[in-house]
Amino acid sequence: MEQADTHSIQQGHFVQANGLNIYYEEYGSGIPLLLLHGGTVTSNMWRPFLSSLVPHFRVITPDSRGHGKTNNPSGELSYSLMADDVVAFMQALHLTQPLVFGYSDGGQIALEIGMRYPGLTTALVVGAAWYEFSETYLNSLKIAGFEGSGAVNIEKIQREQPEWVNSLKTDHARTDDSEYWQTLLRQISILWWTPLHYTAEDFHNMIEPTLILIGDRDGLIELKQAVDMYQLIPNAELLVLPDATHFSTLRETSMSIVLDFLLRHAIAAKKPDNI
Repeated sequence: MEQADTHSIQQGHFVQANGLNIYYEEYGSGIPLLLLHGGTVTSNMWRPFLSSLVPHFRVITPDSRGHGKTNNPSGELSYSLMADDVVAFMQALHLTQPLVFGYSDGGQIALEIGMRYPGLTTALVVGAAWYEFSETYLNSLKIAGFEGSGAVNIEKIQREQPEWVNSLKTDHARTDDSEYWQTLLRQISILWWTPLHYTAEDFHNMIEPTLILIGDRDGLIELKQAVDMYQLIPNAELLVLPDATHFSTLRETSMSIVLDFLLRHAIAAKKPDNI
């Protein structure tokens, strides 16, 4: 069966958790693996990688708060709140110590889960996340049209990034609000401009095996931040993918190493303590 056919037979579901109606898709069977997508995209971002993951895991791909088909009644976005959403989602699906792989905003959410809910997961992959905002990051937001917290230059984005705007309209369509994509951008600008204020102790609280993943040419996050997190987290591994930006780190090479990490720790978690 071709990969596209495999993906087409899945069924989307909704579940109530943390005051949200969370949309998710599910593939395969076995140990659960949650995939957390980045900001302004949806769980669809994981589809190119499902063929390598589904044979090994029960892969679950939710749409984050306010993204895709998941609602956001409060209109709020914060990494701590979105981490609470994921934990409530795990509980609603009765998942016991799943594996969690997040990238970009999803990586930030995975990081928060490790800090605030130690021991809840079997292992974490934290991709393209950071602990403080650099001048490069803030300047990149401004150039992209995110001029401040709650301040988005919609006209500039429409003029300079029309293909992205079309994707936003499609991915986050609301039958009752054709301009919802603009609301999402304003809400996410607050998320992206709010300082993180993590401490060394926060990282020391992370007890699960954690893989820190970053491209050596991320462009938004300094490589030093990934190295610092790797050194602060007690049971961490570090994957620096060469010649990779923030938007190209997820590829066949990195996914094969991530898969090795996930399988190693999934197998280790299933062994009795005396083996």
